[in-house]
Amino acid sequence: MFGGDLAPTGTLKLKKKRREVLPPRELSFYEILKYGFPHFGISKEVALWRLRNIPNLWRGIRRLALARLFRLPHFTGQLSLTVIRGNGQVVDLGLVSLQLVTTAGVNFIRDSFLNTKELENLKFHGFGTGTNAEATGDTALQTELTTQYATDNTRPTGSQVSGGTGAYQTVATLSPDANVTIAEHGIFDQAANGGGSLLDRSQFTGVALVGGADSLQATYTISFVAGG
Repeated sequence: MFGGDLAPTGTLKLKKKRREVLPPRELSFYEILKYGFPHFGISKEVALWRLRNIPNLWRGIRRLALARLFRLPHFTGQLSLTVIRGNGQVVDLGLVSLQLVTTAGVNFIRDSFLNTKELENLKFHGFGTGTNAEATGDTALQTELTTQYATDNTRPTGSQVSGGTGAYQTVATLSPDANVTIAEHGIFDQAANGGGSLLDRSQFTGVALVGGADSLQATYTISFVAGG
């Protein structure tokens, strides 16, 4: 027989994964590549999703490149998405769209100068399943959620912060109570779906969510660039 006490031994190493946090302002082209395109250091799931989403992101990059090339005053709407799974897993999809401030959105800003609209109401996040590309003439999402919203027919209300010079940011979380595949997002001036002024619409590769378990956090930033 051997005397003494025996105790288990071993080493535990924990590695905290850093989240990619987008700056709350208009992004440089380097940052667009970093946050919107596949690269080493991100998960295979995110890399493959970003690869499929490149055509959607590219539509906005083309317009932004022309505006910057000719140093034109412009609006830039940027949308980033984060999935929070029911098991606690967090999936940062990153920058998903650089689209598209609408004619209705521009008119809303004009009317705010005339005191017939209120800019601070542009904080309601609409989510939908439509797959049509964005157009400046859009006044609504193609197929907005209805009873799939946590509160039926009611868009999530976003927080509102300044992103610094010329930048406004709003963040909201969708927690659907039914299985959905979200492929479009818009910023509106009212909570009730089926109405309100659409500031910006983004269409992207579908994100599947399990009702009652998964959530989708949307961060929208609009930047106003001086010049001219």
